[in-house]
Amino acid sequence: MVDWLISAGLTDYTTALAEMEARADRIARGEADEAIWLLEHPPLYTAGTSAKPADLTDPDRFPVYEARRGGQYTYHGPGQRVAYVMLDVGRRGRDVRAFVDALERWIIAALAEFNVTGEIRAGRVGVWVAQPDKPPLPDGSPREDKIAAIGIRLRKWVSFHGLSINVEPDLSHFDGIVPCGITGHGVTSLVDLGLPVTMSDLDLALKSTFSSAFPPLSREMAPS
Repeated sequence: MVDWLISAGLTDYTTALAEMEARADRIARGEADEAIWLLEHPPLYTAGTSAKPADLTDPDRFPVYEARRGGQYTYHGPGQRVAYVMLDVGRRGRDVRAFVDALERWIIAALAEFNVTGEIRAGRVGVWVAQPDKPPLPDGSPREDKIAAIGIRLRKWVSFHGLSINVEPDLSHFDGIVPCGITGHGVTSLVDLGLPVTMSDLDLALKSTFSSAFPPLSREMAPS
């Protein structure tokens, strides 16, 4: 069983981190089911374990938190759906790369529910959307904008942190960082792409496509 938890309003980051880590520990001990926690944060920046100080270009704009997840700097704020993913990777193959691949497939499947083609790129974490109507980059390569970010941490083979998908955030809030350390390309959202998608719409898409990337644990794999 996977519990689906949805928090209304804006959730304090430190509170979310404490609750997420506590749930992950309980899952590792076999005392709780896996969980997906859907929420929004107030405007803030988080620094992953690979964050470079130079990529925080406006350090006084919003609070900055050390996230202790993989990745670099990212933004969270209203209009962005954060999905904290607390899953038993130990029972799902003990393959971190395959687990991240599954997260990418899940995002892409959810975006496809709105006829958005999400894509992954070697060397660029997250999910991207081609923008052929925008001017190409200075080197002539096509413009692609990021619509979703991924950053996880494992403890005792249980994941926490997770992913974020831009529904309708203030895209100017990304200007205070170099998102995930990637320059040149921009950031987009479902509404920025011209789609009148609500947070509830995305939640339904995430739920309906979850099993395509994360099949239910078999009885042999599931905790007794």
